[in-house]
Amino acid sequence: MDKVRIEEVQSTTKKQRIATHTHIKGLGLEASGRALPLAAGFVGQAEAREASGLVVDMIRQKKMAGRALLLAGPPGTGKTALALGIAQELGSKVPFCPMVGSEVYSSEVKKTEILMENFRRAIGLRIKENKEVYEGEITELSPEEAESVTGGYGKSISHVIIGLKTVKGTKQLKLDPTIYDALIKEKVAVGDVIYIEANSGAVKRVGRSDAFATEFDLEAEEYVPLPKGEVHKKKEIVQDVTLHDLDAANARPQGGQDILSLMGQMMKPRKTEITDKLRQEINKVVNRYIDEGVAELVPGVLFIDEVHMLDMECFSYLNRALESSLSPIVIFATNRGFCNVRGTDMNCPHGIPVDLLDRLVIIRTQTYDVADMIKILALRANVEDLVIDDESLAYLGDIGLQASLRHAVQLLSPSSIMAKMNGRDNICKADIEEVKALYMDAKSSARLLQAQQEKYIS
Repeated sequence: MDKVRIEEVQSTTKKQRIATHTHIKGLGLEASGRALPLAAGFVGQAEAREASGLVVDMIRQKKMAGRALLLAGPPGTGKTALALGIAQELGSKVPFCPMVGSEVYSSEVKKTEILMENFRRAIGLRIKENKEVYEGEITELSPEEAESVTGGYGKSISHVIIGLKTVKGTKQLKLDPTIYDALIKEKVAVGDVIYIEANSGAVKRVGRSDAFATEFDLEAEEYVPLPKGEVHKKKEIVQDVTLHDLDAANARPQGGQDILSLMGQMMKPRKTEITDKLRQEINKVVNRYIDEGVAELVPGVLFIDEVHMLDMECFSYLNRALESSLSPIVIFATNRGFCNVRGTDMNCPHGIPVDLLDRLVIIRTQTYDVADMIKILALRANVEDLVIDDESLAYLGDIGLQASLRHAVQLLSPSSIMAKMNGRDNICKADIEEVKALYMDAKSSARLLQAQQEKYIS
């Protein structure tokens, strides 16, 4: 009798692109706050992780507003990874806005405007509203036409008959023609689950009813269950926005119906500055919402990498912005020692003026030893689905010690391709040696430049 073939079925879930910090899933701490040796994609840096864990707790308890944190350490010691770990620990509901110091130098917008924009992006607002809604699956959608009131041959929509179904029952509604326009805009059809706000007439398409889930084999559609309760109900709607979303929505000109306005809307809009006056008005409305209990402020995290790239104007602005009542938690990161503050002759630690440095809580990251490097390389190989033996990992660890951890990590992917070209699935030491001969690291390149200085233009 022939052997029954059993094959493993590949998962249909999409494979994500693997980035530098894909393996970071959190800070890897115990419930007591102690750092685990190897957890959540983190290896070593126990003190820095424990300090970051305390920062996460302070953010959750809303005791960190207006303060800033500096992650300082040599290149390749996990500063960006720590910031991402903090973001993962806080969860998706807390805004996390990453930026690089050099982003502020734009030809279109002032430096301080870009900083303020990112500050506002990092402050969330959770708006809770109890709204009277009609919710259900559409069973009928029939617009009723009438003779046009303006005369002529055209007909206009006089009203719309819509049938909505929930678990408890069905209801037929007669809607205003303006709501029909909103239905067309949302592209709703029979079988979709929608809700219509009773006060404003706003229409929101939730998804397609799961009764139609087997309609097609392949479809980019989100299926939702049939709503519970009555068709007409009171529903708490929670909306998460950032202050920058509110700024942008109110700053955008709505435009008229004349030809110049229409052309202006069609053309690509240039990046424009949002005025302080508009921001103050929005702040007033936000504060009123908070006082009434309608909204709750969610201070997020603004992460500024390569902070030494900022100049004196930016640093003085940060001093003022950190004192604001609407301020997020700011995390800076730098790999510089003593250097000049950009655009001045002031020699300061980390290239940051002393008055701002005095406000910061500083977390130091330490350089990794060979054992830690090998663990990180094994983690990266696992994330990239590469098979590598212990001897090769030890050899890569030595390369990391001589050159840098980043260079050792970068050799993993070329080594796997070299192994496949040599007819193997697993990476061995010979593949890494071959790849190492092809690519130079920064230190080797600097030594070569020193030796062959006369051959280069300087």
